[in-house]
Amino acid sequence: MKKILITGGAGFVGYFLARRLLEIGNVEITILDNLQRGRKDEELDSLLSKENISFVNGDLTDKKTFERLGKNFNYIYHLAAVIGVRNVQENPDRVLFVNAISTLYLVEFCRVCEDLQKVFFSSTSEIYAGTLHHYDLPIPTPEDVNLTLLDVSSQRTSYMLSKMYGESIFFNYGQKYDIPFTIVRYHNVYGPRMGFMHIVPEMFVKITENETVDVASPSHTRAMCYIDDAVEMTILACESVNTNGEILNIGNQEQEISVRELVFTISKVLQKQVEFNEIEDTPGSPSRRCPDISKIKNLTGFSPKVSLFDGISKTYIWYKSRLHTRHE
Repeated sequence: MKKILITGGAGFVGYFLARRLLEIGNVEITILDNLQRGRKDEELDSLLSKENISFVNGDLTDKKTFERLGKNFNYIYHLAAVIGVRNVQENPDRVLFVNAISTLYLVEFCRVCEDLQKVFFSSTSEIYAGTLHHYDLPIPTPEDVNLTLLDVSSQRTSYMLSKMYGESIFFNYGQKYDIPFTIVRYHNVYGPRMGFMHIVPEMFVKITENETVDVASPSHTRAMCYIDDAVEMTILACESVNTNGEILNIGNQEQEISVRELVFTISKVLQKQVEFNEIEDTPGSPSRRCPDISKIKNLTGFSPKVSLFDGISKTYIWYKSRLHTRHE
């Protein structure tokens, strides 16, 4: 059996990743999470009731946490991080500390895992924001563009910088200690169980409760990727030998859409006509974001399959009865 560790496995991507790996089979999975943002809800409890999966409540900034784990993992998915606009704005110190220290401790742990075939690092599309702000950025954006910071004194920069630092950790530790790794940069992944601090579930609430909806940054574009497609790309990126030492975008460049059009599509799914009140752009919001995913398609052979309308419909089925239980 493949022995797999998923840090941050109680979160959005981590939960669906663990579920899909169990469906594929021939795995033993350990989910490691401190439940600061991930939720031990009925879905996770149901998943943990299955065979060949276990849960460890642990803090990755505490080195002793790793002493509670075995050392025979074949694949490690490092998804754990402090993320979210509110966290970045209110707690940039925690973003920098947790994301840096947890990744350093994790890569030191990788050095003692004798059967490790790959460690997977979850980075972000936010890493391109500085280049977009200061220079011309090709869109769809390939992975090999030069990276530039935004204002180093701003809170928003803390998250971008922590992920740049994480990528550097894997390249330098990986090369020095022969640790096999793959880095991915996620772009606007959405789906059930992602919390409410994202535009899709946020609009489910607003459209359900109001006749007029404020739409910020209406002309800005995002390339939306449904969670099922993101998870398939995640597994292939991690397990393929072709991706060793590579940085890969994960997203769906075929579904770049303006915020205005996205909100209109959500209203169609909800079958409710509402008036849109277009308001000013959100400070710091990139005007356009779309990944070039030709590299991951060439290396893994996978292309996203779920349409935007179908993805939002699947997402709404899950949220429809939960709109009153809002959480981050």
